[in-house]
Amino acid sequence: MIVTRGKQWLLLAVVLLAVTVIAACADKEAQGSQGEQTTNLSPDEILNTAFKEEFPLQYESYLKNMTPENENTSKFEVGIEPNLPMLFHNYGFMLEYNKTRGHTYAVEDVMNIKRINDDSIGSCMTCKSTAVPLLLDEMGDDYWGANFRSEILPRVLSYGEGEAVEELGEYGHLSIGCSDCHDPVTMDLRITRPSFTNAMERMGIDVTQASKNDMRSYVCAQCHVEYYFEPENKKVTFPWDNGLMPEDMFEYFENQAKEDGFEYDWIHDISGAPMLKAQHPEFELWSYGTHGEAGVSCADCHMPYERSDGKKKISSHHWTSPLDTIEQSCLTCHNDKSETYLIDRVETIQTRHLDAMEETQEHSVKAHYYVNRMITAGVPEDKIEEAQYYVRKGQWFWDIIAAENSDGFHNPQGGIDALRTSSDASNEAIRIATIELTKLDVDLEELEREIEKVVEAVYNEEDPDKKHEHAINDFFPNVLELQQ
Repeated sequence: MIVTRGKQWLLLAVVLLAVTVIAACADKEAQGSQGEQTTNLSPDEILNTAFKEEFPLQYESYLKNMTPENENTSKFEVGIEPNLPMLFHNYGFMLEYNKTRGHTYAVEDVMNIKRINDDSIGSCMTCKSTAVPLLLDEMGDDYWGANFRSEILPRVLSYGEGEAVEELGEYGHLSIGCSDCHDPVTMDLRITRPSFTNAMERMGIDVTQASKNDMRSYVCAQCHVEYYFEPENKKVTFPWDNGLMPEDMFEYFENQAKEDGFEYDWIHDISGAPMLKAQHPEFELWSYGTHGEAGVSCADCHMPYERSDGKKKISSHHWTSPLDTIEQSCLTCHNDKSETYLIDRVETIQTRHLDAMEETQEHSVKAHYYVNRMITAGVPEDKIEEAQYYVRKGQWFWDIIAAENSDGFHNPQGGIDALRTSSDASNEAIRIATIELTKLDVDLEELEREIEKVVEAVYNEEDPDKKHEHAINDFFPNVLELQQ
C-alpha cells in the first residue's frame, strides 16, 4: 500500500485524535468527572461504608488498610527510638508514642492514645476523621478549641451511630477515608481542611487553580504536614510562610510565630528549654526532594494504578510503602532497573538515615542533661538560656526528620542536612555547658557517668508506659520544680 504525503498527515491526525481520546478517558476515569454528577450519594456523605456499593473495587482496596497484625508498637523499644521518653519529657509524647498504623485506625487511636487527656482540644481530631469538615460547618472556629472528650468526640461518634462495624472495626467508617479527598457527588479530588488552603494562600498559591497532578499530592498534604496550634483559638496552622524546608520553618517559629504569641509546645523539665514538637512533614520533605521536583505525585507512588478484577484499572486505595507494590509504582518509571537494585537502593538510603538519626538523638539527650547540670550548678542565667536555645534547635531539626514517615527516602539529602544541623546545634549546647561547668569545677567525668546510668535505666525498663519515670532522678532533678 502506498501512502502519499497527504494521507500520511491524515493518518497522523487520526492517530493523534485516538491517543487524545484514550488519554482523556483514562484521565477522567482516574481523576473524576470534573463537576458532573456521577454518584447517588449526598454531598454531605462522610461514612466510608456509603461508598462501597458504587465503588466496590476501590472499597475492597481500602479494606486492605485493616491489617489484623497491625497492632500498636511503641517507638520506645530498644532498636526503634528508645531515647524518646527522655527527649519528650514533660510532654504527652513521653507517655505513649507508637509506630504508624493504617488510616482506618485513626479515630480509634486518637481516642485511646494516652496523650489525649481531659484538656485536649478539637484540633487533635482534625486529621483523624471524615467528620471534621461537618464539625467545622456546624461549629465554625469554635471547633478548634472545643474540648476533645466532652464536645468533639460525642459529635463524631453520633454521626456513625447504627453503622455496621464488621469490615472497618468500630470506628473505621469515620476514620480517614473517601470524603476527605473526594466530593461525594462528583468524586472530584477536593481540599477539605482549611489549614492547607490558608497556608498555600499565604504563599501565593490558589489551590482552586491546581492541576489534576497537583491535586494528587494536595489531598495528602492536608494532613501529612508540620503544624502547630495557633495560640488565640487553637486553630491548626502550617508554618510555611518562609518556605517548606526545615530551616524555613524553624525561622518561622523563631520569628512570625513568636510575634503572634506562640513560643513553644512545652517546657522540657530536664533542661528547662522551651521546645517545639515536629509533626509528620511528608509533603514538605517530598516537595523539594527528587520525586517532588520531578512532578511525581504522592498518589503515583502510594496509590499506583492496579487491575484488581483483571480488567478495570483503578488507583489503589491501600496506602502503603511503594516497595509493597514495586511493579506498579517504582518499576513504572524506573523500568531500566531491576527490582533487587531498587529495593537495595531504598534500604541503603533508609539505613544511612536511621543511623544518623540515632546519633543525633543521642547528642540531643546529652545536651538536655548537660543543661540540667548547668542549672543545678548555678551557671549564670544568660549562658543557660543560650544553651537552651541550641537544645531547642537541635531537637527540632532531628524531630522534623524523625516524624517524617519515609525514613529519609522522600528527600535523602534534605534529611541528612537537617540531621547535621541538629548535631551541630546539640553539640554547641554541650560546648557552652562544658565551658561554664569547667569554670565552676564541676566533675565532667561524673556527669558523663550519670548520663550513662540514667539512659541505661530508661532502656532497661520493660514497660513502655513507665520508661519516662526513670529519666529524672536525684542527680538530674526536675528543673521546673526547682524554680517553684
